[in-house]
Amino acid sequence: MKPAINKYNQLLDNIGFTLQKARENAVKAINTELLSANWEIGRYIIEFEQHGKERAGYGTELLVSLSKDLKARFGKGFSRSNLQLMRLFYIKYPNFQTMFGKSEIRQTLSGKSAKSQTASGILLSWSHYAELLTVSDDLARSFYEKQSIRENWSFREMKRQIDSALFQRIALSKDKKGVLALAKKGHELIVAKDAIKDPYVFEFLELPKDKILKERGLEKKLVDNLQKFLLELGKGFSFVARQFKITIDNEHNFIDLVFYHRILKCFVLIDLKTRKVKHQDIGQMNLYLNYFNEEENTEGDNEPIGIIIAADKHEYTVKYATGGLANKIFVSKYQLYLPDKKVLEKKLKEIIDSE
Repeated sequence: MKPAINKYNQLLDNIGFTLQKARENAVKAINTELLSANWEIGRYIIEFEQHGKERAGYGTELLVSLSKDLKARFGKGFSRSNLQLMRLFYIKYPNFQTMFGKSEIRQTLSGKSAKSQTASGILLSWSHYAELLTVSDDLARSFYEKQSIRENWSFREMKRQIDSALFQRIALSKDKKGVLALAKKGHELIVAKDAIKDPYVFEFLELPKDKILKERGLEKKLVDNLQKFLLELGKGFSFVARQFKITIDNEHNFIDLVFYHRILKCFVLIDLKTRKVKHQDIGQMNLYLNYFNEEENTEGDNEPIGIIIAADKHEYTVKYATGGLANKIFVSKYQLYLPDKKVLEKKLKEIIDSE
C-alpha cells in the first residue's frame, strides 16, 4: 500500500509544481505585455506631439483629451498622470523593444533577453517603473532598478529605499568611479566596507525626533521591527542573537546584536549607542571581535567585523581610535527620520564634479 501512496503523493506534487509554474509564467507574461503596451502608448504620444523628438513642453490638452476618450473606451488606468508616466517611460527607456513578432525571446529595457539580464528572468512591474520614473537623477534611477532586480525588492521595499536615499548614502563613501559603477551594476558586496551605510535610517520605528532613547530601548525597537531593520542593513544579513553573552576572566559582557553575513561569510557584531561615540566604545568592540575570532569562528568563517551605530560621532576620534587596528571596525550614525535628499544630492554632485 505504501508504494501506491508514495506514487499518488508524487503525482500530486508534479501537478502542483506544473500549476504553480504555469501561474508564475502567466504573471510574467502579463507583466511583460503591460510594460510593452505602456511603452508603445508613450511612443505614440511622443511621435504625435513632437515627431519623436523630446522637448521641454508638450500638449497638456492632448493628454486631457486622450485620458477622457481612452477611459470611455477602455475604463480605468488612463488618467492624465498615467499617460504622462507612459510618455516619460518611452523617453527614459528608449531602447525598450516591443516588436517581438513570433520570437519567444522577450526583449528587456536594456535590449537583452530577460534571461541574460537577470538570473531569475523577472522584469520589474509597471508599479516599480512608475515609481522609478519619479527619480529625476539618471544614476540614482539606474541604481534602484538594478538593485530591485538583484534583491527582488517588492514595490514597497523599493519605494522605502528611494525615500531613504539609499543610493546617495552608499555613494557618498565612494569616489566618482565608484559612484558610476554603483549606478551601472548595483551594490556589489566585495569587501566589508561595502556592507556599511552612514547614516542608517530608522524612520520605520516611527519615533518622534526629540524622543530620548536608552540603548536597550533602541535595541528592542529594532528587534521588534527585525524585517525592516534587515532591509535597512542590506542584503546578506542573517539575525543570530540579541544580547550575546561572552565571558572573559569571569566577567560577563553582552553584545547588543549579532548577525551573520552570508555573502561576506563572517559574523557582524553591532553595538548601539544613543549618544556620541567614545574611544572606549571602539576599544570594547575590538575586544568583542578578538573574542569572536578566537572562540566563535569556525572553519570557513572570515574575520568578524564590528559596527558601532551611534547618535553622533567625531571624525577624528573615530580615525585615531580605529587606526592601526587589525580588526575591521566601522562607526556610523543613525537617524530616526528620512534624510534630506537635496543635501545628500548636493554632496554627491560635489564628488562627481570634483574629478
